[in-house]
Amino acid sequence: MSSYFTDLAQQYIDGEWRSGSGSWDIIDFNPYDGEKLASITIATVDEVDQAYRAAARTQRAWAEAGAFARRAVLERALRLVEEREAEIAEVIVAELGGTRTKAGFELHLAKEFLRESVSLATRPEGRIIASPADSKENRLYRVPVGVVGVISPFNFPFLLSLKSVAPALALGNGVVLKPHQDTPVTGGSLIAKIFEDAGLPAGLLNVVITDIAEIGDAFIEHPVPKVISFTGSDKVGRHVATVCAAQFKRTILELGGNSALVVLDDADIDYAVDAAVFSRYVHQGQVCMAANRVLVDRSVAEEFTAKFVAKVKGLKSGDPRDPETVIGPLINSSQAEAVSAVVEQAVAAGATALVRGTTRDNLVEPSVLTDVPAGSPLLRQEVFGPVAFLIPFDGEEEAVRLVNDTPYGLSGAVHTADVERGVRFAQRIDTGMFHVNDGSVHDEPLVPFGGEKNSGVGRLNGETTLDAFTTLKWISVQHGRSVFPF
Repeated sequence: MSSYFTDLAQQYIDGEWRSGSGSWDIIDFNPYDGEKLASITIATVDEVDQAYRAAARTQRAWAEAGAFARRAVLERALRLVEEREAEIAEVIVAELGGTRTKAGFELHLAKEFLRESVSLATRPEGRIIASPADSKENRLYRVPVGVVGVISPFNFPFLLSLKSVAPALALGNGVVLKPHQDTPVTGGSLIAKIFEDAGLPAGLLNVVITDIAEIGDAFIEHPVPKVISFTGSDKVGRHVATVCAAQFKRTILELGGNSALVVLDDADIDYAVDAAVFSRYVHQGQVCMAANRVLVDRSVAEEFTAKFVAKVKGLKSGDPRDPETVIGPLINSSQAEAVSAVVEQAVAAGATALVRGTTRDNLVEPSVLTDVPAGSPLLRQEVFGPVAFLIPFDGEEEAVRLVNDTPYGLSGAVHTADVERGVRFAQRIDTGMFHVNDGSVHDEPLVPFGGEKNSGVGRLNGETTLDAFTTLKWISVQHGRSVFPF
């Protein structure tokens, strides 16, 4: 595994592994023990330009190579991920502080999305559309957008980079990828290495490891990319959207969430507890779909709370390399401090801590809070860490109001013995995704993924990926002669 951090601590531009030309380095740390994994000299604005120019120069030949040639490269990339799965899992554990369970979860989904990208290569189809003129033939072609810029986050960097990179390549585009600076290998250079070894022509996929302190808006302002696919916070997403709109670029924005898991009065309590604990504490709560809020009908709140608290107290925190660890470290000290501050603010405002975990460096133990004052801004924001808010409610109407009382609208779940009651409830929630009798954390390659409100714009997965990374072109053919009015 250590060779990954030694060999891949570089930029990948136009098929070459090279150092950045910036004046400072990004230091890649293990968030659990602080071990220095790699030192990477950052890319400059000039290197961002070189990366985009390389992608633009090579993209047309890649598109013209045909769907089956592209599919073959994606198939080889999938086989390489399967062959290297154990090594990639070690990288996820070391660079993200992800537990063994989380690494397995991320790799399983990554392989599923690669399989879907293999299929996606041959899926675009054209159409012949009727014309009011008998002698006119209207052809509609689905073509690549050209070059796609991808900005990926630190929480699921391997999966969420691949979710845009693989389908964009499969559909005939060039790509420039900027991974998060806390996960430059898992989310960036590791993916470049896989596609290089799979035989992807040089220049089509470029990885620039850098920071906005160095490049500003150069990555999203550059004239080459026609689509920017961004996954991250709604604050940064708003800026990306604003800059891109001014340049008529298309954006796919997968942003934050403040999801709720709702337990109705007829729910299977033991099952709902299991779903809620997973939905809140998977990967230390660093998941956009995590159930920040757990809403429980007051008639079953006492039983649910006792069982929920008992299960949370049993979650083992510590070294993510230990297979029994459920709660590993947060990604960095600023995240750890922010999450700890949320607990302190809530308690100071009158909340009751049923479980109050301690913080040691980046390791933040789970907390469970109740009696958070109604209307508290803490209940309306995303908390990217292992803190659950338990909120009782009286009846479905109040539950719907509470769930919707947030600027976000990504995911959520409801538990009930009556499936159709659950579906009716889900239909009243302002989210892009909602799950009946399950957890709130789900992603599948065929189902449109995305949110409403501040949780994003656009969708990925399945057929919606075609809309994200291709465009439609109308070519008409006049058989015979048109008659013009003058």
